[in-house]
Amino acid sequence: MTSDLDEDSSIVPPKPVQAPLPSAVHSRPKGGRAVMWSLALLAVALAVVLILRRHEDSQKTPVPAPTGITITSATAQKGNIGVYLDAIGTVTPVYTASITSQVTGQVVAVHYTEGQRVNKGDPLVDIDSRPYSATLLQAQGALERDQNVLGQAQMDLERYRNASAANAIARQMLDDQEKLVLQENGTVKNDQGMVQFDQVQVDFCHITAPIAGRVGLRLVDPGNVVQSAGTVTLAVITQLEPITVIFTIPEDSLSQIQVRLKQKTKLVVDAFDRTDQKKIASGVLLTLDNQIDTTTGTVKGRSIFDNKNDALFPNQFVNTRLLVNTLQGVTLVPASTVQQNGQASFVYVIQGNMAHMRSVKPGVTDAGVTQVQGINPGEVVANSSFDKLQDNSKVIVSNKSAAPTNANGSTTP
Repeated sequence: MTSDLDEDSSIVPPKPVQAPLPSAVHSRPKGGRAVMWSLALLAVALAVVLILRRHEDSQKTPVPAPTGITITSATAQKGNIGVYLDAIGTVTPVYTASITSQVTGQVVAVHYTEGQRVNKGDPLVDIDSRPYSATLLQAQGALERDQNVLGQAQMDLERYRNASAANAIARQMLDDQEKLVLQENGTVKNDQGMVQFDQVQVDFCHITAPIAGRVGLRLVDPGNVVQSAGTVTLAVITQLEPITVIFTIPEDSLSQIQVRLKQKTKLVVDAFDRTDQKKIASGVLLTLDNQIDTTTGTVKGRSIFDNKNDALFPNQFVNTRLLVNTLQGVTLVPASTVQQNGQASFVYVIQGNMAHMRSVKPGVTDAGVTQVQGINPGEVVANSSFDKLQDNSKVIVSNKSAAPTNANGSTTP
C-alpha cells in the first residue's frame, strides 16, 4: 500500500478555474450611454422652462374683475311720431265694365287684343248689322211717307181756315181737319221713335269701350253667335288709373278719423304687400261708408291711388296703414327699452352708473319707436340685460347711447 501512495504523489494537481468578471459578462454598448445623456439633458431643460414660467406668472399683477352689470343704453329724444291704423284691404277698380250683347247676331270682328289698353269709344266687337240696317231703312221710309201726309193735311187745314173765314164752308169741316192734322202729327212722332229705335239697334252692333282701362282675355271669336240680353260676356274692361283700395276701420277709431275729415285734412294711406314689408303705393283716404257692419264692428273706407306704374292690381290683397294724426314734440325711446310688470310699464334710467327704475306711460308705437310720458328728452335708459337689472343696480355701459329713430327711419332731432 505504501508504494501506491508514493506513486500517486508524483502526479501534479490541476489549477483552479477562475470565474469571469461581471464587467466582462454584462458590458453595455456605447450607443445606450448617448440616449441616457440625451434624456437627462431634456429633463433639465424642461425643469428650467417650468421655473421660468412660474417666475413670470409671479411677476404679473392680477386685474380685478369689473363690478356691475354690463348693459347697452339709448337716449330719449324729442321728436314727432305718426298715429297709424293698420288694416287689410282689397284693391278695387273705380269702374269695371262687363260687356254683353244687346242684339242677336253673329260676331263678325273682334278689334281688341288681350291685355290691351283702350280709351273710351275705341271699337271692341262688331256684330252683323245688316238685318237691323234693313229694319232701319223701312222705318225711315214710313217716316218720310207720314211726314208728307202730315204736310198735305196742314195745307188743307190752311185752306179750310181761309174758307171758314169767308163763310164758304161749315165750321165742322174746319174742326175735323184740325184733328186730322193732330193725328198725322202723332203718326209722324211714332215713326220717328221707330227710326231712333232701329238706329240704336244698329249702333248696338258696333260695340265700343264705355270706359278707359285694360281689356282682359278674349272671350268671343269671329263667327260666334250671341244673343240679346244673353249671359255671354264679350269683354271685360277694368280701369287702372286711378284705382282704389277698400279696407276696414274699427268703430272705436271712427271718431278721430271723422274729426280729421271734417277739417278737410287729406289722410295719407300707404299700401304694403302681403308680407307687410314692401311699400307698394301711397294714396289718400277718399271717403267712409255710411254704415257700420254690426257683425264685425267695423266700417269700410275707400282710399284712392294714382297707380301710374300699375303697382296695384285689381282684387289684390294688401296691408294698409292710415295716418290718422302726427304727434309733435313728444318724448321717444326705442320700444325695447320699455318693460312690463303686469299692467305697469317702466324703464331703467341710468344716472351715475346706477340703474333706477321709473314708471312710464307708453303711447304710440311705430317702426320700433315708442312715445312715452314719465322721462325727459336726453335721459339715458337701459336697453339690455333686463333679466339681471334691479332698482339701484350698478351698471357698466358698453356702448354709446343710441338715439331712437322716428317713423320714417331717420334719427329724430
